[in-house]
Amino acid sequence: MTPHRIVNPDSLAPPSGYAHAVVAAPGRCVYLGGQIAAGPDGVCRGETLLEQFGRALDNVVTALEAAGAAPTDVVSLQIFVTDVGEYRRSARALGEEYRSRFGRHYPAVALVGVTELFDPAALVELVAIAVVAEETP
Repeated sequence: MTPHRIVNPDSLAPPSGYAHAVVAAPGRCVYLGGQIAAGPDGVCRGETLLEQFGRALDNVVTALEAAGAAPTDVVSLQIFVTDVGEYRRSARALGEEYRSRFGRHYPAVALVGVTELFDPAALVELVAIAVVAEETP
């Protein structure tokens, strides 16, 4: 359950795995830098998009928790991939990886195909914005 209001107008195509808009509750913003499948040593690991996606999601969750946030606080997620076709082919498995960490919380999401990422081994990079809602008395 998220404190944010998910908006999916009937006049737009039904979303699957994302929200059309999120109205963030008042609170503290957390902006994450791009997360790839890098371990603590900075080395990007995983041979496939699916492997790297899971590890990058783990890094997103770790960064969120370190900042005092949770996956349900995410209001926007940008996914940068070097192979959009592979993302489409792996969509079901990628969705399972996502749900294993975020449940059925679907923020506003954008998928962007890029020719390369800063780390040449990276196939995916995730950028998230979270809002930790103010506690109501």
